[in-house]
Amino acid sequence: MKLTVVGFWGAYPDQNGATSSYLLEKNGWKVLIDCGSGCLSRLQQFTDVTDLDAVILSHYHHDHIADVGVLQYAMLVQNTLHETDNVLPIYGHRDDPKQFEQLTHHYTEGKEYDPHQALQVGPFTITFQKTIHPVTCYGMRITDGEHTLVYTADTSFSEEWVAFADQADLLIADTNFYEGMDGTKAGHMTSNEAAHIADAAKVSELWLSHLPHFGNVTKLKQEAENYYNGTINVAEEGLDWKAKEKDT
Repeated sequence: MKLTVVGFWGAYPDQNGATSSYLLEKNGWKVLIDCGSGCLSRLQQFTDVTDLDAVILSHYHHDHIADVGVLQYAMLVQNTLHETDNVLPIYGHRDDPKQFEQLTHHYTEGKEYDPHQALQVGPFTITFQKTIHPVTCYGMRITDGEHTLVYTADTSFSEEWVAFADQADLLIADTNFYEGMDGTKAGHMTSNEAAHIADAAKVSELWLSHLPHFGNVTKLKQEAENYYNGTINVAEEGLDWKAKEKDT
């Protein structure tokens, strides 16, 4: 199992960047987690758009879905050029019916996930946790049966994340604010809150993502290191995590 950062900014992409989007791979399967602004341009460094097997969306804020329409046009153009009929499934929740219906286009099909049940997509089993955010949003725990990664999506802090992220190999945490700030109204976390979850859940590695457009983001890692002793990375384009073989 491999995960690559495609986009990591919160709200809007910085110059030559993208907002929330991550490429998940195993055994030839390629799944895009969220599809934020600028995603399609940056994604093509890592894979052809037509090689995607599925897209899974946490919620419908623009910085997580802005390039869905662009992806739909890409599927339309490529199918037309190659005279193919490949339909890409895009998984989302139906709490916002209007947004969900827009996931279906000529060569994309909106598929509803039930956040109370596990979703099987190729080799990946995905369970969901509702986040604390101004709109309905779901974090994800993804496993291939051997390794586990957790993506908080957008959320303010809750102790419930500790159990949800328990002993994950990788935790990708919303870190849109610095220590001492209050992200609750905006529905985001601080560096120390993300680190607290990583420490209490005993995860192997922590990525700080959904980054702010103010301050020096390297400070986020410095602050997190005061609360968590494991490996910490500040998200950047192309940062990847590869599952290591476990001792038998």
